[in-house]
Amino acid sequence: MSKNKEKYTKEPFPKIRRATIGVLRAAKRKNMIHSFLELDISDARKTLRRIKREREGYISFLGYIIYCVSRAVDENKIMHAYKNTKNQLILFNDVDVSTTIERQLNNRKEVIAKIIRGANYKSLTEISMEIERERSGKISDAEVFRSMKLFISLPGFLHQIVFAILDKFPLLMKKRAGTVMVTSVNMVGKGAAWGLPIATHTLNITLGGIVERIIEKNGRFEKREHLCLTLSFDHDIIDGAPAARFVRKLKSIISACEPVNI
Repeated sequence: MSKNKEKYTKEPFPKIRRATIGVLRAAKRKNMIHSFLELDISDARKTLRRIKREREGYISFLGYIIYCVSRAVDENKIMHAYKNTKNQLILFNDVDVSTTIERQLNNRKEVIAKIIRGANYKSLTEISMEIERERSGKISDAEVFRSMKLFISLPGFLHQIVFAILDKFPLLMKKRAGTVMVTSVNMVGKGAAWGLPIATHTLNITLGGIVERIIEKNGRFEKREHLCLTLSFDHDIIDGAPAARFVRKLKSIISACEPVNI
C-alpha cells in the first residue's frame, strides 16, 4: 500500500520579515509598561463623518488618531525622548510618527512602516492623504523600504546589533524609524480586542477593536462606540505618573474631538 504524501508548496521567507525579526528581538530588551484603555469615540466619529460631508479632501480615522497623538506628544515631549551615549535625554520638537501600512509585495501582502514627518505641524487632511498615497503606491518607493535595503542585506545576527546601536543614537533613530509608533493592525473589525506589541519606540500606541458599550450619559442610557487602545511606554525614560497624565490627556483629545486643523 502506498503511503499518502503531504501536499504543500515552498516559497522563500521574505527578506523584509527576516529584518523585522531582528528588530523585534532587539526591542524585547526594552523595559516596557503597558496601559489598556477603552476610549469613547462616538462623538469623534460623528464629527469626522460630518467633516467628510461638508468639506473636500480625504480624511481617515487612522489619520485622526495620528493627528491627536502628535498633538498630545507635542505638549509633553518626554513621551518621545531618547537617551544618547552620554546619558543625555534628547527631546525632539518634531513628532515623527511611524505607522504600519499593508502593501503588495511579490503577490503577497506585507506590512511596512510609514513615517509621518512633523505630524504635529500637519493638518488632518495632510496626514490622511500621506497615508493613502503610501498605501496605494509601490512598496519599492516607500521611504522606510528604501532605507532598509542595506539593513536587509546584512546577515541576520547583525540586525539586532544594528537596532541596538540605533537605539543609542536618537538622531539616527528619528531619521530611520521616527520618534513615536502608532500601529493599526488590529483596528479593523468589531469587538473588544487589544494588542500587546513588542514595542520599538519610547511611546508605542496599538489600535485594537471597536466595541459598542451601553453607558449612562446625561441621565440616559446610550449605546456608544469605544476604541480599544494599548499604550506602551519605555519605563527607562517615562515613569508611571507622567505616563498616566499623558494617557488622560490623549483620552481627552481623542474622545472630545477638539477643534481640528482640517
